[in-house]
Amino acid sequence: MLNTGSAARRALPSIDKLLNDTRVDVLIGRYGRPHVVQTLRAQLDAERGALAKPAGSNGFELEAFLAVCTAQLEHDTQPSLRPVHNLTGTVLHTNLGRALMPRCAAEAVVQAMMQPVNLEFDLEGAARGERDSHIQRWLTRLTGGEAAAVVNNNAAAVYLALNTLAVRKEVVVSRGELIEIGGAFRIPDIMARAGCKLREVGTTNRTHLKDYAEAIGPRTAAIMKVHTSNYAIHGFTAAVPETELARLAHEHNLPLIVDLGSGMLVNLEEYGLPHEPTPAQTLASGADIVTFSGDKLLGGPQAGLIVGRKELVARIRKNPMKRALRVDKMTLAALDAVLQLYLNPARLRQELPTLRFLTRSAEEIEHQAQRVLSDIASAVGDKARTRVEACSSQIGSGSLPVDSLPSAAIAIEGVGKSKGSAAQRIGDAFRALPVPVIGRIKDGVFLLDLRCLDNEAAFVEQLTRLKLMS
Repeated sequence: MLNTGSAARRALPSIDKLLNDTRVDVLIGRYGRPHVVQTLRAQLDAERGALAKPAGSNGFELEAFLAVCTAQLEHDTQPSLRPVHNLTGTVLHTNLGRALMPRCAAEAVVQAMMQPVNLEFDLEGAARGERDSHIQRWLTRLTGGEAAAVVNNNAAAVYLALNTLAVRKEVVVSRGELIEIGGAFRIPDIMARAGCKLREVGTTNRTHLKDYAEAIGPRTAAIMKVHTSNYAIHGFTAAVPETELARLAHEHNLPLIVDLGSGMLVNLEEYGLPHEPTPAQTLASGADIVTFSGDKLLGGPQAGLIVGRKELVARIRKNPMKRALRVDKMTLAALDAVLQLYLNPARLRQELPTLRFLTRSAEEIEHQAQRVLSDIASAVGDKARTRVEACSSQIGSGSLPVDSLPSAAIAIEGVGKSKGSAAQRIGDAFRALPVPVIGRIKDGVFLLDLRCLDNEAAFVEQLTRLKLMS
């Protein structure tokens, strides 16, 4: 006989009674009493609401009730930052955390987290130390700069350099280099916030040395060159080489500041990749300050790196905003480990995940796609068709925007007329896996680009849990 209405609601157990259940004791030991009590109350309220509806309910079942509460507690305590499989085809995906850390960096971070370290302590002199010293020794060696500093990202590095060297004065920049990157970060805006005035020269596609020379005046504090790492202008173009800009700047006793954006410490062409200027080349061309990112092509943690002339870097370090923009011991530990990898270029490709992903051949990726194709086909069943097809990966995060990398993908296409909505449902199902799989949709087909599939076994193992709705 169905137990409905007010009698059924009165039959619901009290919180005190539920707390005496040994299974609830287990939940309290795992999740804590306040969280468990709150979850029990919320679910009891939901049960009362269901019993109050005209359709009623089949009554209270303790086993089902505790199962729902357990599932809710597991969901509530799941980390907000979760591992995912990045099968988008974008290696340095800003929304997915950009560069993956090599094992040595992860181990260094764990060590720094779990015990005291000499973050700002000089072990030899037994006095206060400088936290930038932990990475300066490697950055000066790898770039040829006289000194180095580190802040939390490259936008901060640009801001700090301008705020230190050009506050309340003018900085000359080519109009074709007034970039905008993700999150609406714009060079003109950051210059304004840094307290300096932008002096645009040239045109969008062509800027000449005379344009810079004519713009220099008594209020000029620096010349700045911005590497257009997230777009390219082709055709009738002209830009001034850094060697000529440096010569002009130094004739007027001005510093040349170069924002490289992505930044890379080795010649990518040696690894079969497109050319990207390095800080060492830029400093050798005469730049006085160079800024670049740590978590893009360099393959390290999020950081903004500043290298250049010793006296200028010293001034930047003394800026009060340096403290607000500084990095913590975990970032320094990871960066220290990553920079040391660059001392042995012969092993760099094997040790650095970013470089390993970027240099994978299309043939290697296609072989992997063929290996996992049958598992994916079994998982989707008759609700979709699967095939291996050639595709193009991109480096991402504003790095080498016009260059693509030949790759291979599993194409999953829904059956029936609603091709576009089917692709969305397929994407939803893959994101709902225990370790979410993030792909992309192109022309109504869901694609899994395998360039960054590092843990193939874990990916395949969870495919049995895929729930693809019709």
